[in-house]
Amino acid sequence: MSQKGKTQETIVEAAFKLFAEHGMEKTSLSMIAAEVGITKPAIYYYFPSKEALIDFLFEETFREYQFAHYFTLSAYTADNFAELLIANGLQMLPDEEEEEPVVLRVFHEFLLNVSRNEKYQQRINSMQEEFLDGFAALVARGIELGVISPEGSESKAHMLALVIDNISNYMLMGIKRNYKSVWVTAVQSVLLPR
Repeated sequence: MSQKGKTQETIVEAAFKLFAEHGMEKTSLSMIAAEVGITKPAIYYYFPSKEALIDFLFEETFREYQFAHYFTLSAYTADNFAELLIANGLQMLPDEEEEEPVVLRVFHEFLLNVSRNEKYQQRINSMQEEFLDGFAALVARGIELGVISPEGSESKAHMLALVIDNISNYMLMGIKRNYKSVWVTAVQSVLLPR
């Protein structure tokens, strides 16, 4: 990696860290420059403004936040449906052993700023709708495979999406619970008894 690439990566890492600690509004480019060990004007070589840096971080934070990144519908069979749904959902959650889930904190900073920035609001709403649609398709796949009853299918899909999303919110707040058990229970509640 070139020196320019290394410096840009260091700026991004410092911004993630400081945004997670202080929030986006309270973090200044001067704070980021001090963290990196460069001057504030040097940041402008890589990012023309704080907004441009935030836009870059938005893209980095949400780059892989797509339903298909976590759940591949064609991989689900009647025999593996429950186990795969549990495993794929748990893969979405941050590592509980990680002391500061920096990316998750920045993710939530964007969610907090949604109401103030229409550009982010539209993108995040679109991503959340994509997850709701993805879970609806996954439940439809389960119905097709005979492992989920068609009754209340939309509610089942929405429940799965809401449970997995809210587990990460509680984790972010530092509330310790057995989240794996919560997710397993949510998954089992949508499946037909075996």
